[in-house]
Amino acid sequence: MLYIAHTAGVPAEERQDFWQDVVSSAFVPLEAVFPTKRFEGKLRSTSLGPLDVIDVDTTAHQARRTPRLVSAAPSDSLKLGLFVKGRGRLEQDGRQAVVGTGEMAVYDTDRPYWLDFDEPTRMVVLLFPRAMLGLPHDRVDEVTGRSIPSAGGLGALVAPFLLRLAAQLDDVEVRDGARLAGNVVDLVATMLADRLDLPPADPDAARRAMLLRITSYIEGHLGDPGLDPARIAAAHHISTRYLHKLFSAESTTVAAWIRTRRLERCVRDLRDPLQAARPVSAIGAQWGFPDASHFSRLFKAAYGLSPRDYRSAVGDH
Repeated sequence: MLYIAHTAGVPAEERQDFWQDVVSSAFVPLEAVFPTKRFEGKLRSTSLGPLDVIDVDTTAHQARRTPRLVSAAPSDSLKLGLFVKGRGRLEQDGRQAVVGTGEMAVYDTDRPYWLDFDEPTRMVVLLFPRAMLGLPHDRVDEVTGRSIPSAGGLGALVAPFLLRLAAQLDDVEVRDGARLAGNVVDLVATMLADRLDLPPADPDAARRAMLLRITSYIEGHLGDPGLDPARIAAAHHISTRYLHKLFSAESTTVAAWIRTRRLERCVRDLRDPLQAARPVSAIGAQWGFPDASHFSRLFKAAYGLSPRDYRSAVGDH
């Protein structure tokens, strides 16, 4: 379930206490420090099994995980934060790093840390049990309190994926949350293992991580009728043969995956009362079916009714 908290509507004199309660509930208990009484913040989060995905947008403040809070509320979890805008100064394990827009950082919730946001900042944060990472604890400790770039290497694939994941929080299938959580953490583990020059703990993790990046890319381009295997393979620097092999291991094909996800988006829009006056053909075109008759045939083959009849049947209930 998507959780949303916003300081809008909260009296100015209550916002700081409100926000400290919000972040302590969404993450782990934290101490929030504010440079002025004027503060604004918005937080969106959802849980995918053991993984929490949090999108947080705030004005300047500090977040501190103090020794007292660590002792009182241990969590044995790690956080990976992507700075979407703004920057933050992170300190943990005696190291300090300025993490700028587009960069990432890992920090351990069972050791004290502080984050200083001296300007409006938006972050996408993953919070997950440390054991899920499957990497040696002492080696993971080497990357805490450091900036991880996303301009190249695996970071260049992880950062866009996290942005798309945050944009799709409303659409995430919670019933598949545990599986998706494992795949997301596989992706993070593959990136960190690469930075630490370690082999992945699970030899299959790299394949799952690649498939996750590819399906996320597909989600972000469903409305493009030109989306095809050749373009997807080129975007991920793999051969089309390997691309087909990845989907074959999931007992499907690239084309079937794209078609199914497009149709599911169409179903969602056809069921939406706010779009009841929108032409069926426009909905199909938005999700990659520019040919109305072709869209109608595919939809009827999948759902037993034409898109127009499906919308009417839903409206009658």
